[in-house]
Amino acid sequence: MVLSGCGRFTNKKDYTFVVMGDDRLAPEDTAGNPSTINLYHFKRSLSEIAKLNPLPKYLFFNGDLVTGYTDNDTVRLARELREWIRLYKESGLDSKGVVLVAIPGNHEVVEKLGSGKIAFASNERTFAREMKEYIHGDNGPHATGLVPGTDSLMTDESKMCYSFDFGGDHFVILSTDAVDRESRVPWRWMKKDLAEAHAAGARHIFVLGHKPAFKSHYEGEAALDDFPANRDSMWAAMEKYNAEVYFSSHFHLWDTVQPHKGKTMEIVCGNGGAPMSKDWLPYYNGFTVVKISDKQIRITSMGHDVDRDHYMAAVDNNPTIIRAQFTIGQ
Repeated sequence: MVLSGCGRFTNKKDYTFVVMGDDRLAPEDTAGNPSTINLYHFKRSLSEIAKLNPLPKYLFFNGDLVTGYTDNDTVRLARELREWIRLYKESGLDSKGVVLVAIPGNHEVVEKLGSGKIAFASNERTFAREMKEYIHGDNGPHATGLVPGTDSLMTDESKMCYSFDFGGDHFVILSTDAVDRESRVPWRWMKKDLAEAHAAGARHIFVLGHKPAFKSHYEGEAALDDFPANRDSMWAAMEKYNAEVYFSSHFHLWDTVQPHKGKTMEIVCGNGGAPMSKDWLPYYNGFTVVKISDKQIRITSMGHDVDRDHYMAAVDNNPTIIRAQFTIGQ
């Protein structure tokens, strides 16, 4: 889907897209639910997205779609992903022309081994196969092995990390847990991709990956800051080539972090329905609407309050409202 040559970014459009992540259940809550999705909150959010006016061009689902962690049982992982797809298609968003972009999270590609969490090539292949309808590029980096000056990838990441253009803008999708590269990104590949898009005149540049680069104000779990040199190289490239936003999830909440004033912002959109520790704030489930025009990016966090002690419970009496809103640009 990446265009090249003269006029690559001349067809500018006004449009919206939605970002949402982390709708999976805790393992102990998956009994009798083959999808492993927080069903009420998943269905409610998709129903509300389907009523947006205008409808979004894209829905980026930013990882941890399913509970996963299947002890390397790829048959079970495939079954969970197929159930997720079935329920997604029931929402009607496909038929309305909304383009789903599915991004892998740690629960799709990683397994718990002892005290560690290790990515498996078999899980990557399963995700790429089952979600192929919702993967929109194959121009990502290939395996290089431990070669100096490369991203040291041990598996082909060309469908797990890729980029595409739309409406005068450029989108980069990152896997944040490649095999033997957990909690790291292929920043060298990304830097080259961003440089080319910037030189070609991209109006806006967005990067999306599951794990945040920086800790949220409300979350203590580490993510890409486990490997600060890799994270800092990634962030420097985004700032150099004017990427406005890095959208992440992983932390089960909504938050913003801007390491350097006036430069790339991190927006955490992990409040899709996954469980949350009682002391994490704020606690509401929902989705993020991004409205694009020539000079502005309008960010709106939509959400409904959730019962902290019963995170799967229906909360029909709690309306979905604007929880945060701001504009990037003039």
